Formats: sequence, structure tokens, C-alpha cells
Amino acid sequence: MKRTYQPHNTRRKRTMGFLVRMSSRSGRNIIRNRRRKGRKRLAV
Repeated sequence: MKRTYQPHNTRRKRTMGFLVRMSSRSGRNIIRNRRRKGRKRLAV
């Protein structure tokens, strides 16, 4: 069976990149939560 995550750098940037996260309210929440948690990497 094919796995759901098939990594590609282009898709990674377009779907999980910082600018994409910041463009929506829920994405900003993700960044905020990761900042609060102290993640070294906030987004890809």
C-alpha cells in the first residue's frame, strides 16, 4: 500500500512553508503554538 506522505521539496514549501502558515489564521495559530513550545524550527 502506498503511504500518505510522499516528500517533495516544492510541495513542502507550498503547503508547510512559513509564508503559507502566516497567510491564514489557523496557520498563524500553528506558528504561535510552536513559538510558545520553544520549537527551534517554526516552519519548513
